[in-house]
Amino acid sequence: MAEKQGSVVGGILLIAGSCIGAGMLALPILTGLCGFFPSIALFLCAWAFMTATALLLVEANGWFPKQVNLLTMAEHALGSFGKVLCWVTYLFLFYALLVAYISGIGGLSSTFMQGSFHVGFPAWAGSLLFVLLFGWMIYLGTRRVDLFNRALMVGKIGFFVLLIAVGIFYIQPTLLLRSAPLYAGAALPLLVIAFGFHNMIPSLTAYLKGDLKRVRFTILGGSLMALVIYIIWEILVLGIVPLHGTHGLLTSLTQDREASQAIAAIVGSPSIRLFSQGLAFFALLTSFLAQSLSLVHFLADGFKVSYKKQENLLLCMLALLPPLILSLIYPQLFFKALNFAGGICAVILFGLLPVFMVWRGRYFLPPRPTYQMKGGKPALVLIFAFALFILFVQVSSMLGFSWK
Repeated sequence: MAEKQGSVVGGILLIAGSCIGAGMLALPILTGLCGFFPSIALFLCAWAFMTATALLLVEANGWFPKQVNLLTMAEHALGSFGKVLCWVTYLFLFYALLVAYISGIGGLSSTFMQGSFHVGFPAWAGSLLFVLLFGWMIYLGTRRVDLFNRALMVGKIGFFVLLIAVGIFYIQPTLLLRSAPLYAGAALPLLVIAFGFHNMIPSLTAYLKGDLKRVRFTILGGSLMALVIYIIWEILVLGIVPLHGTHGLLTSLTQDREASQAIAAIVGSPSIRLFSQGLAFFALLTSFLAQSLSLVHFLADGFKVSYKKQENLLLCMLALLPPLILSLIYPQLFFKALNFAGGICAVILFGLLPVFMVWRGRYFLPPRPTYQMKGGKPALVLIFAFALFILFVQVSSMLGFSWK
């Protein structure tokens, strides 16, 4: 009997679940500035770009007969420079993401306590309690996180379905007709994060027993599922939340308020408030657990710390304390941290680095009988140019230039 080679459906759900997390909460706020139809064009561009770079990593991963990580791939293709670049960008990426999640949960806790119990609750206290409680969950190990995360995924899906089912009756179609495409560039860095699942590709390839055809199909299916869910979410938020006003998109952006909070404030329905806050909590928590655990394992691999039943306490502290401190000092960091993570770290790690690796692997290293993404050099140049464009947008924004 042939060896079982993993489930394509399971792989698709892993990819979609990896994409759909806390970044989803920020998407409509930033993309909504340019209007619904321009934002759909942005989603399609970002999906195509990130799917293409994922397929490049599949090609690089196919060079090896056994499971490897990004560090090994980068070192093989680019030497010590590639390994150092991968180290630095990976750490910056996951630290920036954790800063965003911890800041986001602090703001959400404050809003929940004020709206539900009319009690003043500082955002920093919510962030601190969140890290202490669920940081302990990270320390208990992968098995505990896995079991807990399954329940959280059910909660996230449930609240999303309930929010769509109730919120659809509040949509105003005229709000979806507004268009200001000149604002489109500001959302590109965040969209990179929204379709970021590339660190899972080595594990996914091993799960499917090295069958690269099935890996490619899984990547396409999972990323398309995420795209469809994002578009449904975009319709709901942009059909309810106007551009201007006390709780509009512009105010939400300046006050670091994510989409679920904006919907709850606009509609004022107790059920909408409950469903939106539930979705936000589960999205932030699932993302926090997954990325924290990934960072702890990355640090353990980099420092050659052997795995035990529980995670190494010092590595857990090294993973969680720096982003906690940053979020406490600068609590309004949700959007800024996500933009930095996507526009700088993820573009380098999941955009530029795959192009460098594949270019060198194809044209300078000994040939290997493996899958190659179609398009040849023109496709690699186009992907590289688009990555540089996103990098330019983010750097210019950080330097104070207005992107419009």
